[in-house]
Amino acid sequence: MFFVYIVKSQKDGTTYIGSTEFLKRRVKEHNQGKTKSIRHKLPVDLVYHEAYLTKTLARKREIELKKNSSAKEKLFNRIF
Repeated sequence: MFFVYIVKSQKDGTTYIGSTEFLKRRVKEHNQGKTKSIRHKLPVDLVYHEAYLTKTLARKREIELKKNSSAKEKLFNRIF
């Protein structure tokens, strides 16, 4: 199982979208400062995730959310 996830910074409320095979481990890595792009925004909370059967499908969804502002806006309206 592969996941697309969104974490939200407790510090400034910004979000980060990513994909992984091991969701709990990845969120833990974020909170340990192992992701340069959000290291200065710690701690983060997992606010949303979607499950996919293949890495390819998860990666396509991650890219869609990062590049397609309307898809991201629809999702964010649902979860926030």
